[in-house]
Amino acid sequence: MPFQFSVNGRARSVDAPPMARLLDVLREDLRFTGSKEGCGEGECGACTVLIDGLAVNSCLVPVIQVQGAEVVTVEGLADDGRLSALQEAFVRCGAAQCGICTPGFLVTAHALLQKNPHPTRDEARDALSGNLCRCTGYQKIIDAVTGAIVGEDRC
Repeated sequence: MPFQFSVNGRARSVDAPPMARLLDVLREDLRFTGSKEGCGEGECGACTVLIDGLAVNSCLVPVIQVQGAEVVTVEGLADDGRLSALQEAFVRCGAAQCGICTPGFLVTAHALLQKNPHPTRDEARDALSGNLCRCTGYQKIIDAVTGAIVGEDRC
């Protein structure tokens, strides 16, 4: 069955079973491989995307639920091939290590910064609490998120 929705601002149509996971459709059918599968159970946040502005675990969303929606993946955070301020802050602060969790952290942090451009460290920690990382102690991630928009180097 064909489903139509937008991915990163571009209309897409994909023929998939209604209950196919959005994560699989994005990665396998549409070749947006930035979102990662960490756990496949909605526990780690590595597959986070935005659906109509809301951060969700794409491994839990059947593609039928995005019919007519706007989906934004980590690839959609860049602007004309240039990293966003948030992505640059992750690089500058060393917030990305192995890379499995990074896309989910970036998308979740982007959603936070859209609502609250100047989060406190506690607000950033709370917003990112659904994203897990096995490589860092989270400090560099929080530094990147809280310093990204204001242009401060908190690393």
